[in-house]
Amino acid sequence: MNLAKSTAVVSFFTLLSRFSGFFRDVLVARFFGANIWTDAFIVAFRIPNFMRRLFAEGSFSLAFIPVLNEIKEQQSEAYLKAYVNHVLGALLAALLVVLALMELLAPGVLIVFAPGFLDEPDAVFDNTVTMLRITLPYLLLISLVAFSAGILNSFNRFALPAATPILLNASLIVAAIFFRGYFEVEVMVLAWGVLAAGFLQLLVQIPALIRLGIVPIPVLKIHDPEVKKVMRLMLPTLFASSVAQINLLIDTLIATLLPLVGSVTFLYFSDRLLEFPLGLFGIAISTVILPKLSRAFAAHDNDDYQKTMQWAMSVAMLVAIPSAVGLFILAQPVILSLFAYHEFTIQDATYTSYSLMAYMVGLPAFIANKILLPAFYARKDPKTPVRIAIKAMVVNVILNLLFVWLLFLMGVVSLHMGLAMAGVGSAWLQGYWLYQRLKQDGIITGSLLPRDLFLKLILSVLMMALTLFVLKMYINDWMQWVWYQRLGYLMALIVAGATVYFGVLWLLKAHKRVL
Repeated sequence: MNLAKSTAVVSFFTLLSRFSGFFRDVLVARFFGANIWTDAFIVAFRIPNFMRRLFAEGSFSLAFIPVLNEIKEQQSEAYLKAYVNHVLGALLAALLVVLALMELLAPGVLIVFAPGFLDEPDAVFDNTVTMLRITLPYLLLISLVAFSAGILNSFNRFALPAATPILLNASLIVAAIFFRGYFEVEVMVLAWGVLAAGFLQLLVQIPALIRLGIVPIPVLKIHDPEVKKVMRLMLPTLFASSVAQINLLIDTLIATLLPLVGSVTFLYFSDRLLEFPLGLFGIAISTVILPKLSRAFAAHDNDDYQKTMQWAMSVAMLVAIPSAVGLFILAQPVILSLFAYHEFTIQDATYTSYSLMAYMVGLPAFIANKILLPAFYARKDPKTPVRIAIKAMVVNVILNLLFVWLLFLMGVVSLHMGLAMAGVGSAWLQGYWLYQRLKQDGIITGSLLPRDLFLKLILSVLMMALTLFVLKMYINDWMQWVWYQRLGYLMALIVAGATVYFGVLWLLKAHKRVL
């Protein structure tokens, strides 16, 4: 299976996941609005979700997959199965300890990650702790899902791992529609929906592993040399692979301290829209190229390594830049069309659009970082990204305080916009530092985005932006329309912008550089 086909498979199922995620978020906004209770659920879910990104999609996958591919290339099938069993045993042991500690210390964990909740009524704090304890086991379940997905991806089975997140959205949708009335605090139903989703996502992996002939059985053998190798790779990448999530968690912490109620929710919905192109293409391409880069490095094929990186960055930027510009221009219409109904007010939509516009300035950087990090991990070099990630996180904290303070002095009400701006600044610096280090180490000898392709891309984006600006001038009654009118006009704008963009790209024959 070639890279383009593999990426298309992952992107297709990721697209379905993102659409189901949008429907989920629309229902959350419609039923629960933007208030202290939605803030409470988002905080309670974001903590295990942050740990999931660290343990599952982040450091573990980036450490586990390169070693698995190396063993697959050089060792016997029996050795491979033993390695898988030993890694599972070590992973389970570590996760059970972490989960037990976090369940026991849940109130303290909440205070650390959301200190602003101490100022809320006791009922809010206590219910948030309860939701946190319900959602925490999701960390264990989804980490096992990531373990299974790593095995399947290494054998070029990309479809099921990419489709699995749909079950989380489906579970939350069913919970919100049918069971919210059974709870005194209705948003509590979402926490139970998260837990149910974890079990569903794990169960669907098992038949695929059976068909593959690899059914992992946990064996605790931490002295296994291959397990030690994974642990050596994993420990530093715990931080480096998830700097964006750490920044987001810091944003959430500060957002709980802001005077504007709903700030956590505003950031959450704008971040969800950021995650759409990031997951659809950034994470999808990163998922596909990591096994290939690992194999190229193991085979000492530097030419294939370079071509893979250039292809990945070119495809990513062909999507990232127009997505960023389009969502920046259409920020308010998008939020109004998707979320501004019933409990989620027009004012809530306006506040959310501000942080969405800020995030879009950094979308190309967020996606570029997803492409650049595997270049280090495939070569088993986790130390360099760690040093860069530390610098990026420090910058993010400084910019958070600086931008919020400056906006406060300017009399801006939506201070959460400063948090989004800080994350963007941090992401651009991280991308610059990663790229420069790859150049300095000779890993990249040429440009990852050829100059002629970049110029054609910019021209196409400018034509698209001009089209959207002109059309938007004649479509300005969003607040007066019902949902289907809003969605209809929004889709018309998106189709018009996309048609112009891809049409110009086609006329300039830019597609021939990446296909």
